[in-house]
Formats: sequence, C-alpha cells, structure tokens
Amino acid sequence: MAAAHSIGVPADDHRRAIRLWLYAVAALVFAMVLVGGATRLTESGLSITEWRPVMGVVPPLTDAQWQAEFQRYQEIPQYHALNNGMSLAAFKTIFWWEWTHRLIGRLIGLAFLVPFLWFLWRGSIGPGLRGRLALIFGLGALQGAVGWWMVASGLADRVEVSQYRLATHLVLAGVIYVAMIWTAAQLGSGKPALADGAGEGAATRLRLTAIGLLILVLAQIYLGALVAGLRAGYIYNTWPLIDGGLIPQAARLFSASPLWRNFFENTLMVQFDHRMLAYTIWICALLHAIDAARNSGKGPVLTGALMLAGAVTLQAALGIWTLLEVAPLSLSLAHQALAMLVLTAATLHAARLAASSSPRQMIALKPAVSQR
Repeated sequence: MAAAHSIGVPADDHRRAIRLWLYAVAALVFAMVLVGGATRLTESGLSITEWRPVMGVVPPLTDAQWQAEFQRYQEIPQYHALNNGMSLAAFKTIFWWEWTHRLIGRLIGLAFLVPFLWFLWRGSIGPGLRGRLALIFGLGALQGAVGWWMVASGLADRVEVSQYRLATHLVLAGVIYVAMIWTAAQLGSGKPALADGAGEGAATRLRLTAIGLLILVLAQIYLGALVAGLRAGYIYNTWPLIDGGLIPQAARLFSASPLWRNFFENTLMVQFDHRMLAYTIWICALLHAIDAARNSGKGPVLTGALMLAGAVTLQAALGIWTLLEVAPLSLSLAHQALAMLVLTAATLHAARLAASSSPRQMIALKPAVSQR
C-alpha cells in the first residue's frame, strides 16, 4: 500500500468503512432498479398519482384512505384503458409495488446522507472525495425529481409513462450506481492492476477499451429502457431474424418522420438497435478479454476481463431467450438483474484499470483527527 500512503490516505479502517458504505448503498440502488423493473412490468408505476416526498412514506392505513387513493387512480387514463372495473384488492397489489419502489428511494437517500455527514464530522473525507460524494448525493436528489417527472407523463393523455423519461430515469440510476462503485473501487489497496510487463501501448489500450465497454453498457441499458417503454419486446419475437431478415427493410426502419424519431419511437428500429449494440458489446468484450490475456498476464486485469466477457455472453443468451418467450415477467426481471451485474463487472474492471494508470491520482481521504 505504498502508493496509497504516498498520497496521505489514513488508517485502513477509515478507508475500508467508506468503501463498504458505498458498496452497501450501491446494493440498495441495485435492489431499487429491480423493484422498478417489477413495477414497470406489472403496470404498477402509475398507481400513486401524487408526489409527497415526506408524507408519502406512510401508506393508506384505513379503508377511507384506501378508497381515496383508489379514486385518484380511477381518474387517470390508464385505469379506464387497462384496468377498468378492477377491485380494490387488485389496486392494492399494484399500489404496494410502487410504494415499495419509492420507499427504497427514500432509504437510499438516508443511507447515503447520514453516513456522509458522519464521515464529514469525523474529518475523514478530504476535498476531492468530499466533492465527488456531494455530487453523487445531488444526482440522487435529481433522480427523485426525474422519477416524478416520468410518472407525471403517464397521468394525462397516456396510459403509460413516456419512454424518453423512462430511459432517462433508468440511465440516471445507472450513472449513480457506477459513480458509487467506481469511487469505492478506487478506495482499495492502491496496488497496480496491470502487470509490470505490460507495455505502455497495451496498457493504454486496455484502459480505454474497458472504459469504452462501460459506456456501451450504459448506452445498451438506455436502449433497453426504450424497448421496455415501447413494449417492443412483445413483437418481432424471432432470432436471429427480425421482421423477416437479419437487417429489416430500410423503409420499415425509417418509416417515421422526421428521421430522428425512428431511433426513439419506431419499435422495429429500437429493437434492432438494441440487438445490434448487444452484438457489438459481446464482440468487443471478447476481443478485450483476448487482449488482456496476451498483454496483462495472470492477474486482476485478466480476471476482470474474463468475468465481463462471461457476464456479457450470459446476458446476450438470456436476452435471446426472453425475446423468444415473448418477455414473460420472470425472464424480463432476470434480464434486468443480469444487466446490472454486467454494469457492475464493467465498472469494477474499468475503475481498477483507470486507477492503475497513476496510483497517485487515486482519491485521497483527509487524515482523521486523532480522538485521543
């Protein structure tokens, strides 16, 4: 840990505590993404039609409160188009999914803010890390507003939320998750991830391709949200052909006007883009693993590259299976969970490689004030 001590990192227990705290909050974000996926797939996201950041933590407790909540839901288009005549018991089922999703969001805010303030009070966080953690908290607060912005899009003139807002909400969650995992990973031992024998050119290439893969995975999550928002997974349920060919007819891919709308609103184009990016990520992950095997030696870089390539391969196979089965709830949730595991592997791998480029640039913690 010479590199770590050279930048003034304090005792191991302080660094370890902050790292474990960030991983724990990231685990809550992981859980929230999965609950959010279940909320979307069960058509539960519009069951709560008001945004009450504080008082909303208390669910309806009396029959009168349940009837009032149900009546508010009956006033939106989704009820009349999809759930007209549903029972109060059925409404409670979708209500609890959305309430749980929002509750986890509030828990994440508390789980991040309270320890953050405690570490600040203890004097354990230096300016660089302090600024990064404050930014992550700010993104979390923004995520709450984006979540309501998304829900509001489905309360009038629509029976579901906007796919644009859904994709923004999911990708912002992914960015917050990446920021926490990345920061925690760089608070590790500080040991270089690359073997000493790796050439500078190969080392730079490995770092850049690892970061590139991470960006592609986030882009794929965005496209996946568009597919979900448009319900494009319920159509074109053949593979490897889509709409009768490996590449659909241009007239059908670009049927909307103006041209840009096809990439966000044309179900055929959106699903085609999702498939093509999946193939691209899979090929790039395999090539990256081969490059790591040739240039990094046996160590954390090769392990990380192989884990990432394996996770991407499993995710591609699961995506094909989900498509062929017309996106049942269980497979769709598994597909989303594995997407988060792929994002985790890509983030850890890229963060460790980025840190190894210059150990002195790792985030420093402020030396803790002596309590004696």
